[in-house]
Amino acid sequence: MFVSLNWLKNYVDIDNVSAEELAEKITKTGIEVEGIEYVAEQSSNVVVGYVKECEKHPNADKLNLCQVDVGEEELQIICGAPNIAHGQKVAVAKPGAVLPGNFKIKKAKLRGVESNGMICSLQELGIEEKYVPKEYADGIFVFPEDTEVGADALSLLNLDDAILELGLTPNRSDALSMLGVAYEVAAILDVPIRLPKEDVEQSREQASDHVSVKVDDPDLNPYYGAFVIKDIKVGPSPLWMRNYLIAAGIRPINNVVDITNYVLLEYGQPLHAFDYDKFGSKEIVVQRAKQGETMQTLDDQERKLSSDHLVITNGNEPTALAGVMGGANSEVSNDTKTVLLEAAYFNPAAVRTASKDFGLRSESSNRFEKGVDPNRVKRAGLRACQLLSEYANGTVLHGVVEFDELDKKEAEVAITTSKMNERLGTDISNDQIGDILRKLNFKYEQDGEQFSIQVPTRRQDISIFEDMVEEVARIYGYDHLPYTLPQGASQAGGLTELQQLKREVKHYFEGAGLMETITYSLTSKDRATLLVSPEVKESAVTSVELAMPMSEEHSTLRLSILPEMLASLSYNVARKQTNLAYYEVGTVFVSQEETVTKQPDEKLRVSGALTGEWLTHPWQQEKKEVDFFLVKGIVEGLFNKLNIVADYKHLKLEGMHPGRTAQILIGDVPVGFIGQVHPTLQNNFDLKDTYVFDLDLDYLFSIYENEPSFTKIPRYPSITRDIALVVDENLNAGDVETTIFKAGGPLVKEVQVFDVYQGEHLESGKKSLAFRLLYLDPERTLKDEEVEESYQAILTAVKDEHEAELRG
Repeated sequence: MFVSLNWLKNYVDIDNVSAEELAEKITKTGIEVEGIEYVAEQSSNVVVGYVKECEKHPNADKLNLCQVDVGEEELQIICGAPNIAHGQKVAVAKPGAVLPGNFKIKKAKLRGVESNGMICSLQELGIEEKYVPKEYADGIFVFPEDTEVGADALSLLNLDDAILELGLTPNRSDALSMLGVAYEVAAILDVPIRLPKEDVEQSREQASDHVSVKVDDPDLNPYYGAFVIKDIKVGPSPLWMRNYLIAAGIRPINNVVDITNYVLLEYGQPLHAFDYDKFGSKEIVVQRAKQGETMQTLDDQERKLSSDHLVITNGNEPTALAGVMGGANSEVSNDTKTVLLEAAYFNPAAVRTASKDFGLRSESSNRFEKGVDPNRVKRAGLRACQLLSEYANGTVLHGVVEFDELDKKEAEVAITTSKMNERLGTDISNDQIGDILRKLNFKYEQDGEQFSIQVPTRRQDISIFEDMVEEVARIYGYDHLPYTLPQGASQAGGLTELQQLKREVKHYFEGAGLMETITYSLTSKDRATLLVSPEVKESAVTSVELAMPMSEEHSTLRLSILPEMLASLSYNVARKQTNLAYYEVGTVFVSQEETVTKQPDEKLRVSGALTGEWLTHPWQQEKKEVDFFLVKGIVEGLFNKLNIVADYKHLKLEGMHPGRTAQILIGDVPVGFIGQVHPTLQNNFDLKDTYVFDLDLDYLFSIYENEPSFTKIPRYPSITRDIALVVDENLNAGDVETTIFKAGGPLVKEVQVFDVYQGEHLESGKKSLAFRLLYLDPERTLKDEEVEESYQAILTAVKDEHEAELRG
């Protein structure tokens, strides 16, 4: 809801409050002000001028030489607008004026003739193109004839206005009108509210002689009122009305349409104007549409109706889709002489159905859906009649032809001061509650601390005691509610062991340089079976598909986190983010039923995907691409953190590179895999070399033992020895490492592979593995003889078990 402060001033006194202060006060009482905008950038020195003379420029065919009276002086101005003419009153920026965009107006010569100022269009004064009336879209704006020469044009055009954008919750439909906002501001500032006059002079001619109303479905349309206004002169609406509509985001059209839109915004009550002569009948029949019936709406679209849609008919054919949009067959035009004005209450569900079915969301349907004030329906019609009489020269026929079964009773809510204070933790007095109800314009009867409140029908969100608690609290001021500590027995919050472990895993990966992602648990049917870890594939008979998916891309519960993670990589790589490392802790959904009849099991897993450069030092001309061993190191770092020892075994998995993929086992239990994505799959995602891992966190957490331990800093020196072994090229370094640990005894604390070599000076089918051994005894200094003995034992063991020879 956009609220013009200049418009709001017609109902409440807010002259002493700035836009920012008012926005803060409204927000603090429960309606969030999402923003403050000004109709146009600040301008200066722009006045109303009278064009006394207008002649062709002597040296230019498309320019005009104008003599303009601006009140205190007469200016010669050259203007190129196609609609400039003698006798007009226009907006003139005098020399020294500053227009939006810091455009300064100076004296100048155009084609050899002096020009002192500028005649402005609405666009040049800062009004957006979409809000400019069509007749002024390509030229300058012309003021009404009765406008005072020399008056401030900026004020007359409402360019000094501020607009508050209210973020309304669905229950506060009352604030979808200027009067509703006025009641709210009046309560906040404790100022009186001024309601618009609805008195209208009516002719002796009876409206009932020209129209009748019949409603077939009172449950969908409990009130329908028809007004008849004759002798209408369609033309521009008054300038002030056009200004307010533009401020509210509505483009002015003509006086009849503008008045219905103005009352819609003022009262929150949608109205609709029919051309009586085009209506085709003296009978208005409100009924459900016939199945398959069609009508053409105001947007020139053919709409196929069903019996779920409520329509306004002339007894033969639909003329409007109730509460949503009128029909083209009875549209008001420049030739309209008699207006049939509709003021009705339509069932919110019926309007919502039609609005949703046809994709027609409008200011009217929005208000009907949320519920309009029953006591304002007829009053809004009278207000529109008054305006049509005054600004469209209309003659309002006597009476309103209506069908009325609408419940207009006010809700009654009983409260007590003590119970109110008990809920709020406050010490509000009886008088303070009574004062708050007065500010809200709620009628009430008081008996000591007992209040019996009549809630106005405009506030349909209030029906029970708890609603009144909220109402009293927000006007009393949330800032005034006391701060209290919880009383009685309490228990300090904390994380469960599982939550703590998940948090530590996330901290580890982020510390390792990966970024967390959160991808959809739903994926496409094809992706659901991609990159599924072997242990998951064995336990999942089928992927779980949704019965009613929103789209094919999100139709199946995932068996692996990786496919959607690769899609996320692809999305970002396409946007020039080439070096990426992601991880995600999430669940996959496993069902052991071929036909799924119950909820699938959720399995917690952690997955990662890395692509591009891991390390880049341009100055040192050094960079390192992501590879298998980097990902393996990251995974091993997690295992070290959890005090878990893992083994790796070569694995062939669909969608993964056949020579660069390994299954991870803890003992004999498979817990996931690591490796490079198959080049074909990489190409499908438009990715370069990408490495992934996928681990079973449920199992890792189940075997985790949280036994605090520490290792003393050694007091005695360590000894390192390097050993290079020539082995068969198919032998895994990890197997040799295990043998070295076993043979070296307790003195060998670390074994690291630091080099692999194949090529010159080695036999075909052989490779050289270089290991660095760390010897240490924390209780004493080692002797050379002990280290040598262990070293020789290692050489013997690797020769016996792996036919390894010491490289010469």
